[in-house]
Amino acid sequence: MIELLQANPLLLLFFVVAIGYLLGQIRIGGNSMGVAAVLFVGLAFGALDPALHMPQIVLDLGLVLFVYTIGLANGPGFFSKFRREGLREVLFIIGIMTLPALLLLGIHFALDFTPATTVGIFTGMSNNTPALASVLDLIGQRGGAETAASDAVVGFSVVYPLGVLGRMLVLAIVLRLWPVDFAAEAHRLRHQYPIARNLQYRTIEITQNGVMERPLRQLRRENEWDVLFGRLYRGNETSLISNDTQFLPCDRIIVAGTPEALDELEAAFGQRAAEDLRHDHNVYDSRRLFVSNPDIAGKSLAALNLREAYGAIVSHVRRGDVELLARGDTVLEWGDRIRVLAPREEIPQLVALFGDSFAQLSHVNLLTVGLGIAIGWLLGLIPITLPGGITLQLGLAGGPLLVALVLGALRRTGPILWKMPYSANLTLRQFGLILLLAAVGVRSGTAFLNAFSSGAGWLIFGLGFGLIVMITLLALWLGHKLLRIPFSLLLGMISPQPAVLDYAEDQAQNPLPGIGYTLMFPFAIIINVILAQVLLIVLQNYFSG
Repeated sequence: MIELLQANPLLLLFFVVAIGYLLGQIRIGGNSMGVAAVLFVGLAFGALDPALHMPQIVLDLGLVLFVYTIGLANGPGFFSKFRREGLREVLFIIGIMTLPALLLLGIHFALDFTPATTVGIFTGMSNNTPALASVLDLIGQRGGAETAASDAVVGFSVVYPLGVLGRMLVLAIVLRLWPVDFAAEAHRLRHQYPIARNLQYRTIEITQNGVMERPLRQLRRENEWDVLFGRLYRGNETSLISNDTQFLPCDRIIVAGTPEALDELEAAFGQRAAEDLRHDHNVYDSRRLFVSNPDIAGKSLAALNLREAYGAIVSHVRRGDVELLARGDTVLEWGDRIRVLAPREEIPQLVALFGDSFAQLSHVNLLTVGLGIAIGWLLGLIPITLPGGITLQLGLAGGPLLVALVLGALRRTGPILWKMPYSANLTLRQFGLILLLAAVGVRSGTAFLNAFSSGAGWLIFGLGFGLIVMITLLALWLGHKLLRIPFSLLLGMISPQPAVLDYAEDQAQNPLPGIGYTLMFPFAIIINVILAQVLLIVLQNYFSG
């Protein structure tokens, strides 16, 4: 069997991927390793026989697909973070990611590790696979030996599980010591972040004098109703509610929102109507449509002028597994599924406008993907000179990632749409990640086994655990006690791995940790990619015997 796998690297690849995926689905204590299990299965296969190998092209292809799709998906959030939050949280994120590098730099001599091992520990602490890949790429650029690459993977692999388990342990302890009212935080931040919620419809009859014969825009200025106004039933007439609408006694309106928001609106407007009219489609029809027309992607709902052109409104936008209440400034993405309310005769025109083709959403525009990756690849080859004469390159990880962040934020350039459908992006990202993890694992399995056999692995294990606990505690204290960052968001910001995020969301019982994770994620990647390369160069040039 070993001989068969030696002669057929692709067969080895698919064995590693299949077994790793299976093991990654196993849940222990409510959590699973997910796709990261592919790395450890690869290490196990690599440890079986030093002759088992994985072609370099598998690693390179996996890396570039992974970082490019991540950049496209997170580009808008990456740059809007600066505009919305200012420097406070940005500097906090940079600080908690830089501190481990400084600590490892300070204790490098005492550890008696190779520079590659120390940098591998740093990338493992942050559970940052692109940072590890950038280190491996840099080692290859600088003519590093295969042993150096293996040392980096060993450091990463030993510490990686601790980045998950250690953070969960710290969160469990801290949440017992610092009681947090997560429900109050979620209510306070409901207007600031696009939190997916349990959206419902309700028919309300107008009986309160305070809302009658006043334009809705005036009522909205005086109140913070987090709802979407739909149809108005007045006698035998049915129309869409606009900002100019003035309500009269016995009007019946259909609104959408969370149960809490609907309760608040019902108290202000009157009472729940005896007849539920949400399924009445005599005049207006409700239809789910896919945004598969590339010309629509990247445009806001307000820019489409749906009410004026079609007498229609969009009430919900479903993006991936998240359903949001639609607003005028909501920017549509290729692959969104929207709920449209429009006169029945206008539905065919709206289908043509949005596309509504599920098959189209599975297509990947190879022109834009190939061009974007090529530009990123070329950018990664440009040497960057740092103070002291140190030269580095962004490489296969940093170059495509940086270009993808810019293109993702731009969304489109004239007729060229850089973004890809959510499902297609996720599929390519997952494919790239499993190629990367499988190749890294197999190529470093023997070194991983030797590290634990010699005792070095246990030293790395203890060091990594101590640093992770200390850094996590410090980050929580600084963020919550000093900077007053909402604890729900903070949980996500210090969760670099999906298993940790799942645990954080389970504790908070709201999706705010996921928002914090999204705000942190693009920063974590790009900062750690740069820090890992700088740390390796500094250690090799100034701290190596």
